[in-house]
Amino acid sequence: MTGPANPPPPPNDPSTPNPPSTSSTSSPNTPPPADARLKAAIAAERRDLAALLADLRADQWDAPSLCAGWRVREVAAHMSMGFRYSLPRVGLELLKSGGNLHRTTDRLARADAAALSTHEIAAALADNAEHPWKPPGGRTAGLGHDVVHGLDITVALGLDRTVPEDRLRILLDAISPRGVKFFGVDLTGVQLRADDLDWSYGTGTPLTGSGQDLLLVAFGRRLPPGRLRGEHRDRFVAG
Repeated sequence: MTGPANPPPPPNDPSTPNPPSTSSTSSPNTPPPADARLKAAIAAERRDLAALLADLRADQWDAPSLCAGWRVREVAAHMSMGFRYSLPRVGLELLKSGGNLHRTTDRLARADAAALSTHEIAAALADNAEHPWKPPGGRTAGLGHDVVHGLDITVALGLDRTVPEDRLRILLDAISPRGVKFFGVDLTGVQLRADDLDWSYGTGTPLTGSGQDLLLVAFGRRLPPGRLRGEHRDRFVAG
């Protein structure tokens, strides 16, 4: 599935830097293969978000998210769409929407948010933490799907949740000119520069903020006031 009603899908799948060893023995300190690390990161993120959703109040479920037109409940319902719909069913739903994927995901998110209880929505993430579903961009895009939609919820609600650095860096390192353009983000004259990580992207006048807030910028989100600093911050802040 793609992202919310308006923004495009998560970033392109980067190359994996640490291929698995061909040796028959390995040290206990040898890092797992890149694909195994991605699978573990995705499962951990889904479990973390399921626990967070389970603790939300009723009014928080109905609060707006960073996804235009979607409440928290629509975002959360959308996150498990890939687990609950078969490919043939998705194809049928696409036909109903004239082949438009964004209209399809928007319609299904709204229908599912109305039909499912908040308990069922949270459980769909927890119960499918290790589900192999991934969007067309691969596992990195799958991690981006979970992390960014989680931030769509927590940032909008003002919840103090920090995405673990190992998961965040996978996504920050995957940002590319092609992906930024695909999301409709104009970074002309702007350098994204994290103030909590040794990370930057692009050239120009620095736009500073936390790494996870800058990830949202790269995904085409507009953030609440006060989270970004720099001359061009107003270009990336919700009105």
